[in-house]
Amino acid sequence: MTPLALSDEILMTIDKPARYIGNELNMVKKDPDEVAIRYVMCFPDVYEIGMSHLGIQILYDMFNRREDVYCERVYSPWPDLHKIMKEQDIPLFSLETQRPVKEADFLGITIQYEMCYTNILQILDLSQIALYAKDRAEDDPIVIGGGPCTYNPEPIADFFDLFYIGEGEISYDALFDLYKECKAEGISKKEFLYRASQIPGIYVPSLYDVTYHADGTIASMKPNREGVPEKVKKQIVMDLATAPYPEKPLVPFIKATQDRVVLEIQRGCIRGCRFCQAGMIYRPNREKDIEVLKDYAYKMLKSTGHEEISLSSLSSSDYSHLEELVNFLIDNFKDKGVNISLPSLRIDAFSLDVMSKVQDIRKSSLTFAPEAGSQRLRNVINKGLTEDVILEGAGMAFEGGWQKVKLYFMLGLPTETEEDMRAIAELANKIAVRYYEIPKDQRNGKCQITISTSFFVPKPFTPFQWARMYDKDSYLARAKVVNDAVKEQLNRKSIKYNWHEADVTVLEGILARGDRRLAPALVRIYEKGGIFDAWTEFFDNSRWIEAFAECGIDTDFYTMRERPLDEIFPWDFIDDGVSKEFLKREWQTAREEKTTPNCRMKCSGCGGMQYKGGVCYEGKN
Repeated sequence: MTPLALSDEILMTIDKPARYIGNELNMVKKDPDEVAIRYVMCFPDVYEIGMSHLGIQILYDMFNRREDVYCERVYSPWPDLHKIMKEQDIPLFSLETQRPVKEADFLGITIQYEMCYTNILQILDLSQIALYAKDRAEDDPIVIGGGPCTYNPEPIADFFDLFYIGEGEISYDALFDLYKECKAEGISKKEFLYRASQIPGIYVPSLYDVTYHADGTIASMKPNREGVPEKVKKQIVMDLATAPYPEKPLVPFIKATQDRVVLEIQRGCIRGCRFCQAGMIYRPNREKDIEVLKDYAYKMLKSTGHEEISLSSLSSSDYSHLEELVNFLIDNFKDKGVNISLPSLRIDAFSLDVMSKVQDIRKSSLTFAPEAGSQRLRNVINKGLTEDVILEGAGMAFEGGWQKVKLYFMLGLPTETEEDMRAIAELANKIAVRYYEIPKDQRNGKCQITISTSFFVPKPFTPFQWARMYDKDSYLARAKVVNDAVKEQLNRKSIKYNWHEADVTVLEGILARGDRRLAPALVRIYEKGGIFDAWTEFFDNSRWIEAFAECGIDTDFYTMRERPLDEIFPWDFIDDGVSKEFLKREWQTAREEKTTPNCRMKCSGCGGMQYKGGVCYEGKN
C-alpha cells in the first residue's frame, strides 16, 4: 500500500511534527516488500517517552539484525493528532515506512505502567484493529504484549493475542521461525497461537479459562487445550556479555526524556526490598562484563553524537566493577565534554567522590530513598538502610559542598503507624541539623531538603502482594500527618514537602492487582475520552469511577482487603523464578520486623539458583 505520510497541512497544525516523520539518525531502512515478517514495535506513550526506553532500543536492534524481519516503530499520537486521525479516518502508521500498522504481521506493545492501558486501546483503535482479540480478522496483526506489566497481564488479556513473559532476547527467534513455517503452510492464526503457546515464555490468553468463586475470588485458571502449559515460565538472559545490545541506538530529532547514551551495567538486584517488583522479577542479579561496557561506550558515543552517558541499573553501587568503570569513563570522556550520569548510587564516600568529579555541586542535588521514616518500618520493608548511614552520607555530602537533598518515601506501607509517618519529617529535620553543624563559612548556601512521598501499591510477585491498600481519603490523611509534622520541625523553612496523587495510586493498584473482569471498564474509559491517563493534564478520575460503576465493578475488592495466603492470584499461572513459599516467608518476616540479608551476604532460598548464574553462583553465599 502507498505510504501514509501526513500532509504538510496537518504537520503544520500539530505540536512537534517531528514525532511522526521518522528518518532519525541510525534508523534502519529495509524494503518492507522484501522481508518475511514486518514487526511494528509500539510504546503506548508520547514519542519523547518511548524513544527513551532502553528495551525497545535493544529489541529494535536485535530484530533488525535478521534479514527476514523488518522492525518498525509507532508511538501514541498526541491528542491533537489523535483528533485529526479520527476525524479524517487516517489509520495509524509506522515511522519507518509510513505504512499502516494494520498491514504488519505483528504489533508488539511494551507495557511499562498501568496508567498507559487506555493508550493501548488508542493504538489499536487508530490502527483500525478490533480492540478485543476475539473480534480480529485472520489478516490482522498478531498483537503481542511485553514488559513488566505482563507479570499480571489479566486486566488487558482480552486485548492481546499473546504475551511474552520475561526478557525478549530469548524466545523471539523461535516465535518468528514458527510464524514463517505456519505462514508457508497456510496454517490459521488460531493454530499458530496454539503452537506458539508451547514456546517458553509465551502466554496465549485465549487458551486459558478462568472460573470464580461466589465471593469473586479466582477458583481456577486452566488451559483449555491439551499441550498448553499450566505455568508460563519467564525468560531471562544469563550471559549479558554476548546478548544483543545496540551499538548504534536511535537518536531522536527532538529532545527525548533521556537524551543520552545508556550503558546497561547489570540486571536484577541483590537487595530484596519487599515492596519492589523489579527487584523480584528480574532475579537473579547478573552483571555485564566491564570490557564489553568499555567497548560499547566508545561505539555508542561515536555513533550517536550524544554528550552524556548514563549507567543503567536498579542499584548501580552494587555493580562489582563500578569504580573501574567510572574512572574509565572520567579518564576517557570527561575532557571531551561528555557528561557522566550515575543514577541509583548509594551515598557513600566513593559515590560522593565520583559525583564531585562529574557534577556541578552548586546546581545538583543528592537523592536518598529511605522509603520509610522510622527504622522499625525500614526493617519491615527490608530497606537495609539505617538512620546512622543516612545521616553519615548526608554529612559527607554537605562537607563536600552539596546543600540540596531529595528524600523519597512511601506512605501506606504494611504496619505503618502515625509515628512512622511523623518520622519522615523528623528524619528530614535531622538531616538539616547535620547541615547546620558545619561552620557557616564552610557552607554552600542555605540547606534545601525536598521530601516526596508516593503511596504504596502492593505489586504482584513481591512479599507484599498479600497486603491491602487504602482509599484516596486515607492516603491524603497520611500525607496531612507528614505535612503537619514538617511544620513542627525546627528547620521547617529548609524543608519542602510534595506528595503523589492519591486517586492515581488507587487506580494503579486496581490495574496492577486486577483480573480479566476489568477489560470492559477499560474500553468504557477509552470511549469516554480516556487517553494519556499517566499525564496529569489529561487524567480525569471521574471517567474511571463512572466506567467502573457502569460495568458493575467493585473496586474495593481489588484494593481494600488483605489477601489470605491460600487465595489464587490472577498472576499465579506465571513462574517468575521466585518461589511463592519464599514470598510467604518474607511476608511473615516483615510482620516480625526482621530483615533478610542481601544476596551477596547470604542466600535466602528465593529460587533464583535454578538459573545457574549471577550472584547465586559466585560462591559468596
